[in-house]
Amino acid sequence: MTKPTPPLTSGALPVLGHAIEFQRNRSRLMQRGFAEHGQVFGLKLANQNVAVVIGPENQKTFFMETDNRLSIQEPYKFLQAMFGEALFLAPHDKYLEQRPLVQELFKREKMLLYVDIMQEVVQEWLDGLGDSGEIEITEEIGTLVQKVAGDCFLGKEVNHAVGREFWDLYTNVGKGLDPLLPPNLPLPKFRKRDKAKARMTEILGPIIAERRANPDKYNDFLQDIINKSAEEGRSIDEEMVRNLLMALMFAGHETTAGQAAWTLIFLLQHPDYLQKVLAEIETVAPAGEHITPKRMVQLDHIAWAVREVERLRPSADLLMRVAKEDIEFGDYLIPAGWLVQVAQEIGHKLPDQFAQPEQFDPIRFAPDRAEDKQHRFGLFGFGGGMHKCTGMNFANNEMTIITALMLRQFELELVTQNTEILRGLGANRPTPTFIRYRRRETAVPKQPLATAVPATD
Repeated sequence: MTKPTPPLTSGALPVLGHAIEFQRNRSRLMQRGFAEHGQVFGLKLANQNVAVVIGPENQKTFFMETDNRLSIQEPYKFLQAMFGEALFLAPHDKYLEQRPLVQELFKREKMLLYVDIMQEVVQEWLDGLGDSGEIEITEEIGTLVQKVAGDCFLGKEVNHAVGREFWDLYTNVGKGLDPLLPPNLPLPKFRKRDKAKARMTEILGPIIAERRANPDKYNDFLQDIINKSAEEGRSIDEEMVRNLLMALMFAGHETTAGQAAWTLIFLLQHPDYLQKVLAEIETVAPAGEHITPKRMVQLDHIAWAVREVERLRPSADLLMRVAKEDIEFGDYLIPAGWLVQVAQEIGHKLPDQFAQPEQFDPIRFAPDRAEDKQHRFGLFGFGGGMHKCTGMNFANNEMTIITALMLRQFELELVTQNTEILRGLGANRPTPTFIRYRRRETAVPKQPLATAVPATD
């Protein structure tokens, strides 16, 4: 007997289906579908049928069937207008050629270099804050991670040379994100996207040409792409170098900015756990000490907080695939041509996977609980399977460094008490949140590192 297709979520309008609500309040729509039908339910986005699949086993099928019965390239074609055939946007054979090249750039010896650059950039930012004041942390962190991405990927000299113009162009590129509309419609936002991309091409062209002519002069991400492709005889032309660079830099700052800001916000909202973090910093990496990789891996309480932010505030609230052929999820059949989605904000809060899932409780990741180890696909803020984010360790290291350096040098106080999630077609981030800061006169006080008591979110 043929299995049925997923049951349709209530509220679909004639012709448009759920398209308007999907754009305006996607979280509410997903929660309603889950409440009505459980772990597999359907949506209608105009003429596109959508299946949303929830739960570790469904999430496992979603990631493990990618590039088999599920396509990752098809639903993200709107990104090709921004970055061309780079990474997962490329046909599968081209992706397999690019992937080892990119993985090479995130190996341990390169990460050691990036960690040093991160600390230099973050310390320069902290030095510029003065002894006291007030900042809007979401915007500040956004600019900071752009500087980190630029210095790591372009090199400090080139990043300084291209200046703010280059990063401001990303604003117009990002505004061209739209998964529902054809990306080549003659709309103002798409024209601005194309104009910005053309200008970025003008900026990067001479830089790439100069790098090709001087392969031994630089030691950074851009030079690694150029040199590695030349060493292996790969046919990566200037356009592909540029697309890879732009895609990685966009991902490197767009997704990290919000989660880095959320990490500080959550810690300030939960002072009991913050004291554990401060005590750990004083023990492992006190003021004045360079945070070596050995020290970084001992900052467990920060690492757990970063993971808890990944769980509670993922930068993307859904991931998409297209069914290339009929595929089963649980009791339902997803026909070929349907869009298939996983929803992190629901999948990360299943009570059978995470105890008291609405609470901010980083200790759930401590070895004696290890709730994230119950199922390989229980936590998937960075994706999963072959397409799991290659830069995950880069992002986590950056968030750890920002958190540790800021907390060990400043006393912080939340001015904005009710921070919400600012949702859009790009990465989610906090709504504007002001923080008052005062430079510490002495090292942070030592506190016992006992297991923290969960505090409500």
